[in-house]
Amino acid sequence: MTPEPASDSGYDSGSEPEATRRAAGVTESSRANRGWWDRNADEYQVEHGTFLGDDRFVWGPEGLDEVEAELLGPPDGLKGRDVLEIGAGAAQCSRWLAAQGARPVALDISHRQLQHALRIGGSFPLVCADAGALPFADGSFDLACSAYGALPFVADPVLVLKEVRRVLRPGGRFVFSVTHPVRWAFPDEPGPEGLTVAASYFDRTPYVEQDDEGRAVYVEHHRTIGDRVRDVVAGGFRLVDLVEPEWPAWNTSEWGGWSPLRGSLIPGTAIFVCVRD
Repeated sequence: MTPEPASDSGYDSGSEPEATRRAAGVTESSRANRGWWDRNADEYQVEHGTFLGDDRFVWGPEGLDEVEAELLGPPDGLKGRDVLEIGAGAAQCSRWLAAQGARPVALDISHRQLQHALRIGGSFPLVCADAGALPFADGSFDLACSAYGALPFVADPVLVLKEVRRVLRPGGRFVFSVTHPVRWAFPDEPGPEGLTVAASYFDRTPYVEQDDEGRAVYVEHHRTIGDRVRDVVAGGFRLVDLVEPEWPAWNTSEWGGWSPLRGSLIPGTAIFVCVRD
């Protein structure tokens, strides 16, 4: 799972990157985010590895677990199913899927993230590739999932959705989680300052961190709830559920802009459950 990072990009160029809002296309976004996650994978796994565990399937910072949610279906129905995890990071979700008897493939754009998957271990394939160009034959998988992977960071989400549909078999399910779109209007702060609207929810201009020469080193794209629903339909899927996890009392963790304070008042994660008919 890879929720949006804090404002510090970790870019090592002798100066902090400039945060701005500007257009960023498919190629620039992909290149920037591949580099960002390669540079920041070590820190990410140190900071969040305990919360994620080595073999849990967590949908977001709220801590909603697939064991409880069953958004991919009952765990005993996963045995023998071919499952693609997109934006797998260290492949924690794939490791849980394998433990249920599924046959997962963990895909991530970041080579360094997948090195952490190798470090933890597992008997399933790891694939370094862009979600907009999946290196698999048509109809290769029964299910696909993505916990904060790829979709928040791509300039053309419909391209990704069409690729996922292509590699799914008829009746296949794709479940993905992203930052809840309403969060775009609020500062990315866990405290009270993160509860005051500071930007337009309807402004789709990407958030970009760029170096001294104007090259993007991190890009995040905003879609409204309506945009996401239309993207799902345009990608050839049928939306069967939209889950907005509530912040549970047991979770006292802060993760970037996610916190018990904000989580008790505004949604932080949106999970889209889609079916390929």
